[in-house]
Amino acid sequence: MNEESLEHRVEIVVGEDQEAGVFAGFASVWRTQEAFVLDFAIETRLSERLEDTATGEEYVQIPARVVSRIRIPPAQVWELMKALEQNLSAYERDYGPLNRD
Repeated sequence: MNEESLEHRVEIVVGEDQEAGVFAGFASVWRTQEAFVLDFAIETRLSERLEDTATGEEYVQIPARVVSRIRIPPAQVWELMKALEQNLSAYERDYGPLNRD
């Protein structure tokens, strides 16, 4: 059997300085030709209701600071989506449906 046909298992090691993780209440996804970028952020202060001076439309501005930026190659996006879906399904099976409000 050649190496390409073998199952690949990645051993992930988390350093002590990262074991606790970082809380993020917001995520933004954008892309370049080389990578998908996931910015995880926290709100830094209360939101403000503002008016766009050009259009007169009101909006809510939420000040946020990125606590972690992750870049993944485009080929990994499907694997990430699949892992998120599997984990969301397991979460809802264990704890009930998420409240989406």
